[in-house]
Amino acid sequence: MKEHYPVLKGAEPFYAEGGKEGILISHGFTGSTQSMRPLAEALAGAGYTVCLPRLKGHGTHYEDMERSSRQDWTGSVEEGYNWLKDRCDKIYMAGLSMGGTLTLHMAQKHPDIKAIALINAAIDMPALKEVGESDEIRFLDAIGSDIKKSGVTELAYEKTPVKSVKEILSLMEEVRANLGDITCPGLILVSDEDHVVPPGNSDIIAEGISSGVIEKVRLEESYHVATLDNDQEKITENVLRFFKEHA
Repeated sequence: MKEHYPVLKGAEPFYAEGGKEGILISHGFTGSTQSMRPLAEALAGAGYTVCLPRLKGHGTHYEDMERSSRQDWTGSVEEGYNWLKDRCDKIYMAGLSMGGTLTLHMAQKHPDIKAIALINAAIDMPALKEVGESDEIRFLDAIGSDIKKSGVTELAYEKTPVKSVKEILSLMEEVRANLGDITCPGLILVSDEDHVVPPGNSDIIAEGISSGVIEKVRLEESYHVATLDNDQEKITENVLRFFKEHA
């Protein structure tokens, strides 16, 4: 997919070469790497090799996103996985929102992923199913920047393409159908109040995956984009701890 707009400042991919343990990180739907950069930098600072790719169609313009597909998004994280595979003996993965959906997808496809961390991961979004067809309405209002902390803004699109909504719905459906294929340890971090992804998604995931180790952490002081919110440090501490425990 050839993108037609330049990458926005702050939406660039992040790579850091450290030790032989690597972490693949994914941002969410209509968002950008900016939402996951603090986590990526903290994990790199702890000595991990880190890859935070910019999902195709993201971090440029919503018209680029409209032209992208779920295969483009899974392809972006697959490229990141291969980059880490060339450098690391062990790989973990973490994702926010649709980044969590992509993390589940990768754990299904790559059983060698040691452990996963899901932050307000999306697997069932009933409100999106009510959206009409793209030939009736092309764009919806933005869904980004759901943050409790004052003065913090997510770098996300101001419009959401209806065509892209259909793509994420298909992605969630495909991933949900194969949740039982996931056997690696899973850390599920979920905000008590989330205006984008219903918190009950965490229960669907916990009940659906076959992991022998499933741990839940409540994020009591954050909304959807918890990685930029009041629980940012809590997320980093728990992800670091969980990956170390399951090395």
